[in-house]
Amino acid sequence: MTDSKYFTTTKKGEIFELKSELNSDKKERKREAVKKVIASMTVGKDVSALFPDVINCMQTDNLELKKLVYLYLMNYAKSQPDMAIMAVNTFVKDCEDPNPLIRALAVRTMGCIRVDKITEYLCEPLRKCLKDEDPYVRKTAAVSVAKLHDINATLVEEQGFLDSLKELLGDSNPMVVANAVAAMTEINEASSTGKPLIEMNTATINKLLTALNECTEWGQIFILDNLSSYNPTDDREAQSICERITPRLSHANAAVVLSAVKVLMKYMEMMGKDTD
Repeated sequence: MTDSKYFTTTKKGEIFELKSELNSDKKERKREAVKKVIASMTVGKDVSALFPDVINCMQTDNLELKKLVYLYLMNYAKSQPDMAIMAVNTFVKDCEDPNPLIRALAVRTMGCIRVDKITEYLCEPLRKCLKDEDPYVRKTAAVSVAKLHDINATLVEEQGFLDSLKELLGDSNPMVVANAVAAMTEINEASSTGKPLIEMNTATINKLLTALNECTEWGQIFILDNLSSYNPTDDREAQSICERITPRLSHANAAVVLSAVKVLMKYMEMMGKDTD
């Protein structure tokens, strides 16, 4: 049977029925009820009255069910901030779950819940995830720092998360490096000081160029855009960087090619001036 059954209009007393199903002892019945709640939410029905019942379903090992509950939480947390605090303990617990997918899901959702009341409770779980042994969790945590900065910039600075992002530039995983660059770029754009977070020096450039070959298209664009703001120390360094960037010109994604062209044009112009 297709998922269309979840979107059918039910009879009067729908909320009461869903509440009963959400509190069922049977896992399958509870999962089906959460799916119906999400379907109702998707088509614009107000199911905020079920907030405590849906939140109680967070205590599960089922990844699919946990994803659905987190989706509901992201949608209604802002309108139900006092109820959203109920979920904090589960976030903290999920950030230490043996499954890296659940840890990443928890830290991603934390970054998307735009409620001032609970942001301070989420600092410690986020700090742990930034140093997680799994690169998938670390790269997800890096993006969450940028989201948290958008909610409370002072908190991010006071908690030392900007320094944690800078440390991730030296990460062994290219996707973690790319996400750290993306997060810092986003924070820079929102910052009133205008002072760049990424200190562009030879060591940083080498880290970015190493990650460039292995990260996604999205990550490559962020890295290339940051490289375009760097001024090489001499012709030799500029030429070396150009040689490592040139293969991007044959990339299938036009945005990657354009970002590479932007860097090459700047560096070639500099080399031309030095030659003169």
